[in-house]
Amino acid sequence: MCMLILTCLLTLSLVTTIQPKRTLYSKKYGVDLIRYTHAANTVVYSSNKIDDTIRYLSLHDNKYIRYFPGHSKRVVALSMSPVDDTFISGSLDKTIRLWDLRSPNCQGLMHLQGKPVCSFDPEGLIFAAGVNSEMVKLYDLRSFDKGPFATFKMQYDRTCEWTGLKFSNDGKLILISTNGSFIRLIDAFKGVVMHTFGGYANSKAVTLEASFTPDSQFIMIGSEDGKIHVWNGESGIKVAVLDGKHTGPITCLQFNPKFMTFASACSNMAFWLPTIDD
Repeated sequence: MCMLILTCLLTLSLVTTIQPKRTLYSKKYGVDLIRYTHAANTVVYSSNKIDDTIRYLSLHDNKYIRYFPGHSKRVVALSMSPVDDTFISGSLDKTIRLWDLRSPNCQGLMHLQGKPVCSFDPEGLIFAAGVNSEMVKLYDLRSFDKGPFATFKMQYDRTCEWTGLKFSNDGKLILISTNGSFIRLIDAFKGVVMHTFGGYANSKAVTLEASFTPDSQFIMIGSEDGKIHVWNGESGIKVAVLDGKHTGPITCLQFNPKFMTFASACSNMAFWLPTIDD
């Protein structure tokens, strides 16, 4: 399995960039972070105009289903539960809020000491909060009001900030993205830094998204010069650099959760497929 996935990574081919099927505008509120929900053709998204309310939108008819007010500064993290209608948001107001799509009222509120990033684990029972670019706190969703059940202190780096946090699909690893020229892979149970991946371009401190492959074995991130860098998560060795012909920094890179395909995006989007023969 490991060799098959590695072969796929080394032989991924770029699919011709396609035109969007439909465009929906949010000119009044703007759009920043956007996440699909479990309901068909619906999303939640944060805004960058007017206020910091999170909006629940039906893509079918371009109508709002519900608003989630509460944050007083820009939302910098948004994560949908993988199992139900719960989602969490982190803001520059130094809070993390827990929501349910069925209610406009905040279901839980955590006050922190710095800027947060946050994400659910793959089973939807735990969420992790990265705080002030130096600590990872793990919370049990059923008793989050009692505080974190584990806290991992990282070495603080003044040259950059944490911009994202993701669990691997097997729940064993946490990937920390930064706006610097490195990302970190840590053990989700012990908090030990397993690898620090660098060697990609990001001189302008752009928020670049990193992702696990669906089998949790490889880590990928785009770069300022439009290339995609790939590492083996176990050995820490870089195994590939993919050229997607992007014209700017790759700020979004996400895998299909079940298949060996992914999308990368700067101002345009590209789709990738494996090219192995049966």
